[in-house]
Amino acid sequence: MNIDSIKNGIVLDHIKAGMGMKVYKDLGLETLECSVAIIQNATSGKIGKKDIIKISDDFHVNLDVLGYIDPDITVNIIKEGKIVKKMTLSLPEKIVNIEKCHNPRCITSVEQELDQIFYLSDREKKVYRCIYCESKIKEKG
Repeated sequence: MNIDSIKNGIVLDHIKAGMGMKVYKDLGLETLECSVAIIQNATSGKIGKKDIIKISDDFHVNLDVLGYIDPDITVNIIKEGKIVKKMTLSLPEKIVNIEKCHNPRCITSVEQELDQIFYLSDREKKVYRCIYCESKIKEKG
């Protein structure tokens, strides 16, 4: 299979195999008018199998969304066919409007205009809690 390289844009690399479509949807890539390529189950010496997303345009990537989905994703910025910036991610300390609180007694259930804000309460276990009611986010995926 041959996927052309991109001249200017972004490559999201080292996405856990099978998570490429989730990244695509959560970043809203379906709304872009440029070419977007999703490569699934590519061979990786680092992680065995991986997904890759290539975006052939300059696009503001929400690094909090990516870090929350998979902190091992690498973001490569491409200019004139060369990588000009490589970013590694980590779990964000706070996520805003990425998940919803599932506690029916949370203020966000009544006050729908409130931002859904969660903070990282346990980095090792990757646990996020609602800032309003302290409920944990349900498992991702």
